[in-house]
Amino acid sequence: MEEADEHDDAGVLADDTSEEPVEAPSREGFEAALAAREEAALESRYRRAAEAGDPGAASLLGSLLLRRGELDEAEPHLRRAAGAGLRAGANNLGMLLHQRGLRDEAAYWWRQAAVAGSAPAAHALGLHLRDRGDEPGSEYWLRHAAEQGHVGGAFALAEHLELHHDPDAAEHWFRTAAEAGHREAAYRLGRLRQAAGAPDDAEPWFRRAAARSHAAAALRLGELLEGRGESDEAGHWYRQAAQGGEPRAATALGFLLRDGGEGEAAAEWWREAARAGDGSAANALGALAADRGNRAEAERWYRAALDCGDHNGAFNLGLLCAEAGRMESAEQWYRRAAYAGHRDACNALAVLLLERGEREGAEPWFSKAAEAGSVDAAFNLGILHARRGEEESALEWYARAAARGHAEASLQLGSAREKRGDLPGAERRYRQAARGGSVEGAFALASLLERHTQGEGPAAERDHWYAVAAEKGHRRAQVRMGVRASEQGDLAQAAVWYRRAAEAGSRSGAFNLGLLLARQGSEAEAMLWYIRAADAGHGRAALRLALIAARRGELSQARVWCERAESAGPKSVTERARALRESLATGLTA
Repeated sequence: MEEADEHDDAGVLADDTSEEPVEAPSREGFEAALAAREEAALESRYRRAAEAGDPGAASLLGSLLLRRGELDEAEPHLRRAAGAGLRAGANNLGMLLHQRGLRDEAAYWWRQAAVAGSAPAAHALGLHLRDRGDEPGSEYWLRHAAEQGHVGGAFALAEHLELHHDPDAAEHWFRTAAEAGHREAAYRLGRLRQAAGAPDDAEPWFRRAAARSHAAAALRLGELLEGRGESDEAGHWYRQAAQGGEPRAATALGFLLRDGGEGEAAAEWWREAARAGDGSAANALGALAADRGNRAEAERWYRAALDCGDHNGAFNLGLLCAEAGRMESAEQWYRRAAYAGHRDACNALAVLLLERGEREGAEPWFSKAAEAGSVDAAFNLGILHARRGEEESALEWYARAAARGHAEASLQLGSAREKRGDLPGAERRYRQAARGGSVEGAFALASLLERHTQGEGPAAERDHWYAVAAEKGHRRAQVRMGVRASEQGDLAQAAVWYRRAAEAGSRSGAFNLGLLLARQGSEAEAMLWYIRAADAGHGRAALRLALIAARRGELSQARVWCERAESAGPKSVTERARALRESLATGLTA
């Protein structure tokens, strides 16, 4: 409600009081003493005038006593002023009665004052009618107050209009109140502009409210600045909001500090936010403990997050149990979060069920997660449909995932287009996959460029994508890089790439490294790599070992390698190995 209205219709009072000299107050209490003296003098003047029958003085005296909380003494003076038709007296009498719970009588006097032109009374009456559910009456009186320049009335009218889906009118009155210094109105105006997709328009209003210590506005301002990469200033406003009691700001400040390498400071802010009931902060503390290997502490914080109503805590508990191999517990936590609508938990639960062979149980959870916006779930549904031979359905899910940046989904779409002969379409999808970070996508794009394009430009791009894939550990790409280096005469670099591929398990890398070493005269080491390649099923490596054994006169060993080469293939190797084996048989018989 409004503060007591002292000035409407106040009479002019004569100052005929005399004051006794008093000892000067101490420096610390000077202002308080002076204010008390001034108020006592005013009260004395108002009493004398009121007792002489001045209703204006009675109004002023009642207002003074009302502000001091002396309701019993204030009431008769305010009733005398209100009865004399003074709108300030009627408004303040309404306030007094409202404080006593006599709301209907309070509304009566507010109406009298409002009709007489009191903007504070119109505001108070509008709020009273709003609380009673009289929306039309409330809007009428709030508009009456707002149009007379009453700041609280403008704000309350804006709230009413926003609630009744008239954002343009609401924005007008929020702006009116904000420009008059109403900090909540500035904050609400900023929110409206932000919701309308105009963050640059919102920022000045958030700044205005934040400068007047509005914690929620400082939080929003920090979020806008952090989104623009202005982390230092964002941290300033997050800190102000956090100190103002906004736990989400403390959480956001913690993440900024963590990203800046200040882990301990971050944890302090997260603990403060978690104590205030912020589940995100509790989850952050859980993740911090899990990273440090303290599973017990991580579980405690995740449970605290769940107690705060943050179902991400249940999901994180599921992840914690899954990492520890406690799959039954993991399933229980995933289900708890999934039933609460946690999309990542839906996907994780579906993956768990699928790995257990429960495809029918997994699919509904994948669908729920995908419909909630999970890109991974959409991709997983594509895999599920592909395994069932439902190619078109699979491609639809891959397309949904790819549209939201899933690189492996783009790879699958590229592969499908290449199989159908749509090479431009395949190239476009492989390029999406490669640029999205798919190692296999980078290799597929390079292979496509190598097979179907010519010219210096495509060759350079081809080699670029082979290099990207090779650096990320793609064995076939590493072999290709070795071949390129060998073709360019850089045998040392070729050996590096072949060795990386071979050590990662590539039989072609092992065979090519063996060939390179043999050409350089290191046949003993070459033999080791041939054997590794042959043991992995490389037919040419087995044939090469057979030839070496035959040359050395180790005919029985040569025949064993021939048989393995015949079995491994390809066709040309099989034919050569068979011929060599038959020749060896003749030699053995003789």
